[in-house]
Amino acid sequence: MADKRSIDSASQMLIEEAEKKGISTMFSRAQEMKPCPIGGSGACCRMCSMGPCRLVGKDAEQKCGVCGASLEVIGARNFARGVAAGASAHSDHGRDVALTLLAVARGKTPDYQVTDAEKLHRVAGYMGIKVEGRKTLEIAEDVAIKALTDFGQYEGELTYAARAPKPRQKLWHDLGIYPRSIDREIVEMMHRTHTGVDQDAENILNHAMRCALGDGWGGSMLATDLSDVLFGTPGAVRSEVNLGVLSRDEVNVIIHGHEPTLSAQIVAVSQEPQLIEYAKSKGAKGINVTGLCCTSNEVLMRQGVKSAGNFLNQELAIITGAVEAMVVDVQCIVQGLVNVAKRFHSLVITTSPKARMPGAVHIQFDEHKAKEIAREILKKAIDNYPNRKSVIIPDRKSPLVAGFSHEFIRYMLGGRFRESFRPLNDNIINGRIQGVAAVVGCSNPRVVQDENMNWLMTEFVKSNVLVVTSGCCATGGGKYGWLTPEAALQHAGDGLRSVCEAVGIPPVLHVGSCVDNSRILTIASEIVQEGGLGDDISDLPAVGIAPEWMSEKALSIGTYCAASGVYVLFGVTSPVAASQKLQRLMTIGWEEKVGGKLEFEPDYKTIFEKSMDHILKKREALGITKAKERVLFDMEARRQLKV
Repeated sequence: MADKRSIDSASQMLIEEAEKKGISTMFSRAQEMKPCPIGGSGACCRMCSMGPCRLVGKDAEQKCGVCGASLEVIGARNFARGVAAGASAHSDHGRDVALTLLAVARGKTPDYQVTDAEKLHRVAGYMGIKVEGRKTLEIAEDVAIKALTDFGQYEGELTYAARAPKPRQKLWHDLGIYPRSIDREIVEMMHRTHTGVDQDAENILNHAMRCALGDGWGGSMLATDLSDVLFGTPGAVRSEVNLGVLSRDEVNVIIHGHEPTLSAQIVAVSQEPQLIEYAKSKGAKGINVTGLCCTSNEVLMRQGVKSAGNFLNQELAIITGAVEAMVVDVQCIVQGLVNVAKRFHSLVITTSPKARMPGAVHIQFDEHKAKEIAREILKKAIDNYPNRKSVIIPDRKSPLVAGFSHEFIRYMLGGRFRESFRPLNDNIINGRIQGVAAVVGCSNPRVVQDENMNWLMTEFVKSNVLVVTSGCCATGGGKYGWLTPEAALQHAGDGLRSVCEAVGIPPVLHVGSCVDNSRILTIASEIVQEGGLGDDISDLPAVGIAPEWMSEKALSIGTYCAASGVYVLFGVTSPVAASQKLQRLMTIGWEEKVGGKLEFEPDYKTIFEKSMDHILKKREALGITKAKERVLFDMEARRQLKV
């Protein structure tokens, strides 16, 4: 039954429609195809043709593969390769954004510009690049070159890692896991896990942390910052989410994937009068551009573009019969889309040379003629509108507020002239806010869509824990009203509600796409820098959770957060379940080593209990377990303030 696969009524409606029509979707395939318990638990090695070797049974920890590899080494290799793949995906995204900025700086792409010069100057400061007396494009060129250098430099260290708290940097140096360059750590991870190289599970995991740190404090953070420079730093914006944002009488174009370069241009040219008139000439009232997955989050955060949903909504959107074109770039785009689209009039249009699909239309994106290509894509979608047949659009959409970049959070808390994280720190110290939970990551058809993430958001908010969210979890939370200020008034505990009401914010803050988990690292670092909550990220009463994860990118994110000092919990399933030794290395071992740990726990109620226990222990260690009453400042107290 559909209600056993999603808590979203719009998804339920279209899952049932797919079943009536005999259309295969991720939901039906997840039921038909049982996951392999051996490979899923990390007990299968296929690194060479002597295998695959499967280490199973009660004595699996004592067995070894043909080459002699132990179960924990096999599990560590599998996990580490997943981290490397995830780091390469997000970091390659960052490289492409840096290349676009370089093209802008050199005048080779007229369709883009530096939108946020203030952010450019801030980024230049992180990189040690002079800005005084220089033109914007000169600075932009130096920033782009420095960013690209961080990918492949053969000596030195990763520039952005210096943004972490000083004790954290020292710890990374002492452990030998301070990232040197982005690509180097990924390549070395692949080398170490080749047959006959690194055969010490702990050593493999050490480098997995280094590789992931190169992503979180490198490729992903650069992707976030340079996207802000090019497309604007997000600020609070209202929009809507769910499949009900599709239009019955307009040309529906869905932008899906992860990179903002083409999607931003599609949004821009969709508003051109000549294209709107062209759509009307085909019988439509206009053009309706919506998003899916993290491309959706990119244009939602900056331009308020409506979202049709998260990862598991992509096939369902086609089943509405209302989508003229789904335009995809990279990451999280399922091959099943093409087979579903064959049953309808919908076009699947691939745009990246890195990601083609048999049966899809390919229109290759080139940033040097971005608007021209965007217009070509929209015209193809408009031409397809007369081919539309029956339409079933669920009457389900929810309002949301997104755009909570770390810059906007500072402004929101302190105003234009006194922007600061001080009010947040103070309210954590006085107990109105118990801590912070990052509920992030994918959606997964192996569990009920959106159930885990929304149950956790509910319980955290009731327990006076501020939630930050990104990626598919952000979209999932948006469907159920968590991303509105009203949610705090209706559901938050007294302390969190008082803060949200005073500031006018939701109890769950949408910080961006999955690559924007780097914003969470920045927020954590700035909270530490603000003072009063310890000297390092590991001191904070905070947790990171990926309740419905499915992607290798999630493994990289979880690993760089743990290596940065965060307690991280993953739901669904564990890729290291086969080896108790490996699990101990990633929990007890990592906590002793880096102050953070990575734990896999399929039961989301247990995830909540462990999270709250961790938050309360951190509060106790900081000596802030007792709530403090507000003090009304008199004039004498005000005179003593240092401003």
